[in-house]
Amino acid sequence: MLLAIVSVGFGLGVGAYRILGSSSFRATPKLAVEAYQKAEHFAREGERITVPQNSPLRQKLTIEAVGEKEVQRTLVLPAVVEADPARLVKILPPLAGRIVQLKTQLGERVEFGQQLAILDSSDLSTAYADYDRAKALLALALKNRDRQRELSKIGGGAFKEQLQAETDYATAEVEFQRAEARLRQIGVDTDTTNKSRMVAISAPIVGSVIDMAVAPGAFWNDTTAALITLADLSTVWVTANVPEKDIAPITKGQDVEVTFAAYPGEVFKGHVLFVSDVVDPDTRRTKVRIAFRNPDTRLKPNMFANVTFLTPKQMMPVVPTTALVLKNETDQVFVEVEPWKFEERPVEVGFQEGNQAVIKSGLKAGDRVVVKGGVLLND
Repeated sequence: MLLAIVSVGFGLGVGAYRILGSSSFRATPKLAVEAYQKAEHFAREGERITVPQNSPLRQKLTIEAVGEKEVQRTLVLPAVVEADPARLVKILPPLAGRIVQLKTQLGERVEFGQQLAILDSSDLSTAYADYDRAKALLALALKNRDRQRELSKIGGGAFKEQLQAETDYATAEVEFQRAEARLRQIGVDTDTTNKSRMVAISAPIVGSVIDMAVAPGAFWNDTTAALITLADLSTVWVTANVPEKDIAPITKGQDVEVTFAAYPGEVFKGHVLFVSDVVDPDTRRTKVRIAFRNPDTRLKPNMFANVTFLTPKQMMPVVPTTALVLKNETDQVFVEVEPWKFEERPVEVGFQEGNQAVIKSGLKAGDRVVVKGGVLLND
């Protein structure tokens, strides 16, 4: 004797069972949906799905209007504190020589004009000698020029000699100015009577010593290499590396909140100073910098931080996550176009907050959608 029982159940999942003798199996949701259609629980007419008036499926579907809420997206990224390059000074020695005294140390704060190191240089003696010689030649050339001018007035001098005297004076004046400028560049007084070989290297800004590459007794013959690096830390940068996919919503002047591991519980509010125009080809990230006033030097270079980027607030449609039905790896919803008539509509989900999905495109506020039981309509 052959016994056949067919049972169809309703809910979030749909199952159809068949018992033939002692064997049983569970059909796929697609077969279950076909069972619904055959039982006239709903009918498809082109792109539309109609649920008849006498269909028990009406009791299983919940339909609501799409809501709207003010949304502000946040993006949190790691960052690091950096010195402002425009406030960073590398101290180069004006001459080659030996460091005989070091008057500062790494991490120390220094004032403008404060001596940092003393350099013993034989080149300074040469610079003094060049200046004295140029000064003497200028005085001699001036006397000769004036003498030739006086002779020219009384007709006793040749024009050629007067022209040569003028040329010699101009040449001597240029050479004197060069020698004088050289001494000023070194940082010594041109009219001093003390022609010492010692050169004092002073701080050109108020700042902190963040790097030191020299020690007392070292001979420094590379005048293009920095002895000491000073940074004015009254303003610092917080730099975040933003992934390429997240660059679009970040703009200059955008509000940010920054937290530092060194100061738990404190939130520093700032604005995006600039977004780099270049994406790193290896990391696929771009640099975004935020400037902070730092008068008490609480923010120190190389500190770690977390930056929260706050996008502008905007009204966006939201639906319960239960309204989303996955089909062919695409999120879709069932929109009621007429009473108990529905259309499938793909949507782009911006992001999810709890049990709500913020819809980026595909829906607008006021649309009526199936928020529960939509899987029963999915074929």
